[in-house]
Amino acid sequence: MDASVQQAAEAAAFRRLLKHFQHRTDVQNIDLMGLSGFCRNCLSDWYKDALAQEGVDIDKAAAREHVYGMPYGDYKDQFQTEATQAQIDAMNASVAKNKA
Repeated sequence: MDASVQQAAEAAAFRRLLKHFQHRTDVQNIDLMGLSGFCRNCLSDWYKDALAQEGVDIDKAAAREHVYGMPYGDYKDQFQTEATQAQIDAMNASVAKNKA
């Protein structure tokens, strides 16, 4: 596969993932962390890191706004719920797998 085709497909998949996460506001970050070991905030950090590798410097707030589709504080106010102890425990167990 041509590298430019692969890069374009990866970029399209990323944009689709962002759109999906922005649509599925019912899915809490803590549940994403508990199941997959990453969440929207992680994706924001990865996006920021990828831009830095290209010589583009953006702050964490701008990266999060790109991923969430709105300022992070607005998202939290509108959609984020209080985490239960079970969610926190699942997240901690899942994140521990990231270090393995």
